[in-house]
Amino acid sequence: MTPEQALNEVFGYPSFRPGQREVIAAVLAGRDCVAVMSTGAGKSLTYQIPARVGGGTTLVVSPLISLMKDQVDAAASVGLRATFLNSSLSPDERRARVAGLKRGDYELVYAAPEGLEAGAGAALADTKLSLVAVDEAHCISQWGHDFRPAYRNLKGLKERFRAPVLALTATATPQVTNDIVSQLSMEDPLRVRGSGFRPNLRLSAYLKAGERAGPRAGTVNDTRNAVLRLVRARAGESGIVYCLSRRSVESMAEFLSGRGVKALAYHAGMPSEERERVQDAFKRDEADVIVATVAFGMGIDKPDVRFVIHRDMPRSMEAYVQEAGRAGRDGAPSDCVAFYSWADVIGYERMTGDLPPALAEWHREKAREMFRALERRICRHQILARHLGEEIASCAASCDVCAGLDPVAAAPEVAAKRAYGSRAPSTSAAASAGSPLFSRLKALRKSLAAARRVPAYMVFNDSTLMEMAARLPRNEGEMRAVSGVGPKKWVEYGEIFLSALRDG
Repeated sequence: MTPEQALNEVFGYPSFRPGQREVIAAVLAGRDCVAVMSTGAGKSLTYQIPARVGGGTTLVVSPLISLMKDQVDAAASVGLRATFLNSSLSPDERRARVAGLKRGDYELVYAAPEGLEAGAGAALADTKLSLVAVDEAHCISQWGHDFRPAYRNLKGLKERFRAPVLALTATATPQVTNDIVSQLSMEDPLRVRGSGFRPNLRLSAYLKAGERAGPRAGTVNDTRNAVLRLVRARAGESGIVYCLSRRSVESMAEFLSGRGVKALAYHAGMPSEERERVQDAFKRDEADVIVATVAFGMGIDKPDVRFVIHRDMPRSMEAYVQEAGRAGRDGAPSDCVAFYSWADVIGYERMTGDLPPALAEWHREKAREMFRALERRICRHQILARHLGEEIASCAASCDVCAGLDPVAAAPEVAAKRAYGSRAPSTSAAASAGSPLFSRLKALRKSLAAARRVPAYMVFNDSTLMEMAARLPRNEGEMRAVSGVGPKKWVEYGEIFLSALRDG
């Protein structure tokens, strides 16, 4: 089987996205590779396809235990043989999975960095690995926005398992990329930097009231009510509202809930069982909005997040890319709105008190840099791309500066739609998103997911449903031509959705 055949016959996609083919070719040839690819660019395919095509077992280093089960379920939903090893397993289940690894039963095995220093590492000692894929690789660099000390222990992975290493991240500056290569002891790696420009994300920013004398464009007087208007305009859609502190998270969640929004709070101060309950409610579409600190997000692999709102300014440019990038991973139009003020900068500076002086100053400068970027009146996509080492033309239609978007002012008028005007990005599939048929397909998906106890997007993601509603397939051949309908998805769900489309 060739990579192209696997892409089409296993995953149901017609063609590779930019950068995917080069990365896959490199790892299949046994070469180390570091790939900086935007969220939603299909990073997981760069190790899943080699796992199917190249044989053997691929180790995927994943940062969060809460993410692993979803990753394994998603792989299994397209027919890949996958498992995970972590502390949540019972001794008997662990022994069964280790025995399966030794027999070569699995194409993919997921483990956390901490686990590789403990039981998972020992279990893998007798397993022949064909590839080690390190997800969220920016966590290995202290100059990355989300440094995790446990990632430093990955330094000896290449020598330990004698396999090529693939490092994947969405938000590495050139400095961080160099640090990743060094920390993972990569040998002459292929460096692939895909475009970070995602035209389906519509970026807007508002200065909070009190920061300037007199009215100005892009200023809001009441941030809390502005957030409510944005959320109400997207009723029934999934979204995340980020806040700077735990107190503001709880206050904002209570405010939204009291006004009819299905909103839940999430922060690191909550018991782990409660955090897991909130995550599950969001993934299963039982809650529409999660109000959270930056503790929320990396463990969520949900492609149909339609909006991300920063109630308070992101703490850095890299964090902004990562957090806003959680919207629209399925490629459908989505909104990213940031509210900011100098008071937010001061708030982040207070959080650096326990850090070494040089690192504290680095974080303080990151916050100031974020403020300056939001203040500038040039293309927002262009600013973000330039920060990550890429030069692009202005977006023309995907930010408030270029397209004159004002989502807060527009919110009442577009409550039943998802476009701000004729200049907003649009495709025939995206145009079907507000149709009654699309709503019925979403309801069908939700019921099927509930019956199978999986997140709705593991049935089909929003962009696949939009394409169904636009193309109206009437038989197996036409349904299989819809992007995202692979052979396993067709067997499980194809006839059910065809029936719904005929009745629609």
